[in-house]
Amino acid sequence: MNMTQSTTSSHTAEAAAPGKLYIAGEYAVVEPGHPSIVIAVDRFLTARLEQSEAYGSIHSLQYSDKPLRWERRDKQVTLTEENEALEYVLAAIRVTEQWLLETGTDLSYYHLTIDSQLDSESGKKYGLGSSGAVTVAVVRALLRYYQQEDHDLLVYKLAALAHLSLGSNGSFGDLAASAYTGWVAYSSFDRTMVRRWMDECPLHQVVEMDWPSLSIEQLTPPGSLQLLIGWTGSPASTTDLVGQVKAKQTEAVASYEAFLEESKACVTRMTDAFRAGDVPAVQKEIRHNRLLLNQLKDITGVVIETPSLTQLCDIAEAHGGAAKSSGAGGGDCGIALFEDKTDLSPVLQQWAAAHITALLLNVHKKNNTFI
Repeated sequence: MNMTQSTTSSHTAEAAAPGKLYIAGEYAVVEPGHPSIVIAVDRFLTARLEQSEAYGSIHSLQYSDKPLRWERRDKQVTLTEENEALEYVLAAIRVTEQWLLETGTDLSYYHLTIDSQLDSESGKKYGLGSSGAVTVAVVRALLRYYQQEDHDLLVYKLAALAHLSLGSNGSFGDLAASAYTGWVAYSSFDRTMVRRWMDECPLHQVVEMDWPSLSIEQLTPPGSLQLLIGWTGSPASTTDLVGQVKAKQTEAVASYEAFLEESKACVTRMTDAFRAGDVPAVQKEIRHNRLLLNQLKDITGVVIETPSLTQLCDIAEAHGGAAKSSGAGGGDCGIALFEDKTDLSPVLQQWAAAHITALLLNVHKKNNTFI
């Protein structure tokens, strides 16, 4: 079965959300209106719902070795025993069910099963955005279970509101990639404004509003572009790294503002190069974005490009690629872009010698007929 297809009836529903990787615009994208490019990859997290009667359950081997029972208290799903690992799942359920209640839907009990391909077989995290993917998958599965249209903007907004309810400091670009799929040009919204709306307005009204600075556009990559993804084997915490940068930026306001403006200009040029199908121009901006991120390290003292990521990039550059860290850096993945005529075997061999794992991932874009 195509991973983006699902079966839906009054009794069951299923949805799969892909993982993500950032191509450009990291850190700056946390600020409203600052652009990034992010992709969905063909590793998936799947949420399945089956109708129940007196109680519900949540089961995922990633979070617990047994199903965890839940009940509704004051119209809100609550676990009978606490499990902090399920905070994103519960936030997704609570926000989506609140929207459903406000739009006149009667709620039922169900068993939710979650299955993830986003980590290695040994449980190590690749940095593919499992918290974003699980939120998107649960939101979309719930909408299908209750026979609501699960259009991408609605799924994205409900997922973003779920993360906001947990106090997230991220940009939510991972949510955009998992909801829309493919190559996505993304700018984050004004979170201060949307949080204020959450305090003042019914949730369904917040969803219907135009969110300031939000921009989500699917891009068509040049046909002659090759993407290679390498994993350093060192997991990193996006939340911690973004928090460190935010804490340090106040000490060098002018330099940080300059970084933001240069990142915006760089990613805007890169997006234009995508539209023009100009691979050398895309590569040029990838290299410039890498430089900007290394300058951000000088501004904040936060290490974004680790020695392993430097090796990954330098090997790719030596063979005609343009490479940089992906996402928050500090470990996890790096990306390299090549023209399609490039022989990648020397890169793969040298990465392996440097203990860098090439992840055999492709960009995932769902069918245009998918709803």
